[in-house]
Formats: sequence, C-alpha cells, structure tokens
Amino acid sequence: MVTLKTIADRCGLSCAAVSKALNHLPGVSEAKAELVRETARELGYTPNAAAVTLKTNRSHNIGILFENGMAHEFFSQVLEAIRPCAEEHEYDITLLSNRGGRSGGYYEHARRRQCDGVIIAQNFFDGDEVERLVASELPVVSIDRIFPNRTAVLAENVKSTQEIVRYLYGMGHERIAYIHGEMGDVTRQRLAGFHRGLRDCGIEVPEDYVIPARFHEPKDSGLATRKLLGLSEPPTCILYPDDVSYLGGLTEIEAQGLSVPEDVSCFGYDGIQMASMLRPSLATYRQNAEEIGRTATERLLDAIEHEKYYVPEIITVTGAIQEGQTVKNLKKI
Repeated sequence: MVTLKTIADRCGLSCAAVSKALNHLPGVSEAKAELVRETARELGYTPNAAAVTLKTNRSHNIGILFENGMAHEFFSQVLEAIRPCAEEHEYDITLLSNRGGRSGGYYEHARRRQCDGVIIAQNFFDGDEVERLVASELPVVSIDRIFPNRTAVLAENVKSTQEIVRYLYGMGHERIAYIHGEMGDVTRQRLAGFHRGLRDCGIEVPEDYVIPARFHEPKDSGLATRKLLGLSEPPTCILYPDDVSYLGGLTEIEAQGLSVPEDVSCFGYDGIQMASMLRPSLATYRQNAEEIGRTATERLLDAIEHEKYYVPEIITVTGAIQEGQTVKNLKKI
C-alpha cells in the first residue's frame, strides 16, 4: 500500500513536507509540491478518507437536500451545475432525500453521511426537520428560499414576471391570465411581479384571471385553463407556472378545438430544453439554472472553509425571456 512515507522516500522529503504538498498548504516550494503530487499520481496514492476527516475535521462531502428534484429538468440542471463545481474543489456530493420520520430527519441523515454542509435545492421544504437542519451547526445554503442567518441563492422571481407582463403588453395583450404554483416564497414573489407588471402597463385583469395550481402538474393547469376559456371574456394570453404545466394547458386548448397561438397565446417559465423542442416552440422565461447551482456551491464551500470570515448573504441570479412562437403579436392584426 502506498503511504505518505512511500512518497517521502521517493522524493527525498519528510512526511510532513509531503502532507503539506498534498494538502496545498504553505511551507513547501511550488517545485517540490508539484514533484510530490506527480509522484503520488504515478504511485496511485489514495488518501485514507477516514484519516483525512479525523485530521482536518472535514469529509469533503456536501449534502444536497431535494425532493423528487431529478424528476424536474430545471432542478436537474441545478444539480448538474452543483456536481462539477464541487468536484473542481475536490468535494463529493450526497443526495439527501426525504428521510424524515422513518430513519431520522434531514439533520441526522446529513451527520450520518458526514456532510460538511448542505444545499437545500428546492423550496418545497417546511416543518420541524428542515428548521432543525437550518438551525444546526452545519453550514447551509438554500435555493429560492430564505432562512434566517443563512445564505440564499434566489432566481429573480419578482422582476421576471414583471418583465413577462411588459413583454406581453408590448405584443398587444391586455387580457393576461396567470396560473400560478403552490403558495410559498417563490409564488408570492412572482405574483407580486405579475401585479407590478400590470400596474406598469396601466391594465387591470379580473380576479378570475389569477388561478392557483401546482408546479409541474399538467393536469392542474389543464383544469385551470378550462376555467379560463369558459369565462365570458377569456384571456388572450395565459402565463403558466412552469414549462411542464403548459402541456396540460395545451391539451385543454386543443381539446376545445382551439390552437396556440392563433386563438390563445401562452407563456411558460423555467426555459427547460423541452420548451424549444415543442412546435410551436414555447415562449418562456429561462432561469439561469447553471449559475444558480454554481453560486450555491461556491457559497457553501466558502462557508465551510472560511468559517471565521464568512457572512451570510442573499444573492439574486437573473434570467431572460426566451421568445418562442406561442405568443401572437396582436399589434400586427
């Protein structure tokens, strides 16, 4: 078995110098440090994880708390951005799914897996188990959810829907309906942006034009679309809570013998790959999932490795409207 002493003997250095070089610590010249690392690679040296954890009090493993995140392309994109960023800093990731009740809570799961910190990657987390994790000694960074004294990386939920309404108004739409997701931080922010956009454009919509549904549930959005189309004065454009939910709306629109965008214009949210593959391609707001995941990872590693200097902060990542073919330009009529 290759040990530090094996490398030290090969390089003509002390074990202490070899350890410093492998851990990128000061006290060894760059030339000698590179010699040590190259020798370690040639010999196939693998540090003992348990020994490293015991010595540094770090496992170089971070937990990702999610619930069915892999089922949704947006969160999959976030997770895919987290992984290479963590690997670049020589950290592994552990997915922490819903372990509450049956085998201990989220905190216990993270401690059992020796996580140095945790990223809460979805906002559908409430209850005592999440609060306990957030209040624990573990560094925590959340995505699209603000917790006291914790860093949060947020999508621009207010300005995004405000910008969408302005865009639709610029295309001649004033009867704009909004099917929104479950009530929470994200939905409250998007609703505020929606109403700000209406105010900016000087238009009002009936209360019947704002309907609750569930994120990523096409059936819910299909039923909501049916209600909207059944109004005495239906909207000319419907804003959906996410791109996947639009599929339910499209099914209902076509079931009524109507077409998009000739009879009804539609607008999605998230900007997943599916949106551009549909025909007609879906107009949507593309969230910067890659930037969100990378930023959350960098801030968590900063909290882990620079505890004395770290200050929690709220970081907002902006996206952009992705023009598609599902919004009819009424001004050209």
